[in-house]
Amino acid sequence: MLPSLFISHGSPMLALEPGESGPALAQLSANLPRPRAIVIVSAHWETAELRVNGNPQPETWHDFGGFPPELFAVQYPACGLPELTQRVVGLLAQAGLETRIDTQRPFDHGVWVPLSLMYPHADIPVVQVSLPARQGPALQTRVGQALKHLREEDVLVIGSGSITHNLRELDWHAGPESIEPWALAFRDWMVQKLATDDLDALHDYRSQAPHAARNHPTDEHLLPLYFARAAGGAFSIEHQGFTMGALGMDIYRFG
Repeated sequence: MLPSLFISHGSPMLALEPGESGPALAQLSANLPRPRAIVIVSAHWETAELRVNGNPQPETWHDFGGFPPELFAVQYPACGLPELTQRVVGLLAQAGLETRIDTQRPFDHGVWVPLSLMYPHADIPVVQVSLPARQGPALQTRVGQALKHLREEDVLVIGSGSITHNLRELDWHAGPESIEPWALAFRDWMVQKLATDDLDALHDYRSQAPHAARNHPTDEHLLPLYFARAAGGAFSIEHQGFTMGALGMDIYRFG
């Protein structure tokens, strides 16, 4: 059975400058059985209600600005899989979660940046599920639980976000050895609660975790972690690190 994964996708420049995360992602995918498809929740598809991507051929969306032309030239032409979209919708409905299909959605960089390092040939179909960020961690736990059986159907389940994400406090010149103590404390608290499977604390992280609001001024980059955790099994760490002083690049495996 495939695991589920939480991937900190960092800056869009990860696609061109993979640093330590690129080899870690490549090695991870090489060690996994080849999936027949991927279901992914990205921090960059925020919606009011649950949606599932039913676009059979999503475009590569460069949903950012201020980066070099080479990054805008990157394409990730993976196809969708309409029958898997229907399967996802059905599983969510069985769990009492209403959703609708979006037939126009492109791949945002939370999808194609990490997948370009894991499966660079873009030859595995991808179905994206949206992120109703205002409904918090509990909803993502329900969504992950509803879709966990996909792992038994050779589907790789991924949450793509960031273990820490405060862009205003990044040092764009800091090396990987430079880590802000407030970012490290938050990351280590999350790891400890994941390792002990303390769901109550995890759901209440904004009140209990050290420097929670500083690490996540808004929720959307942490919420895919709850999706991946609920869809998977036992927690383990595939990769840990920081870039720019405070941008966590951890990769976690569940199962």
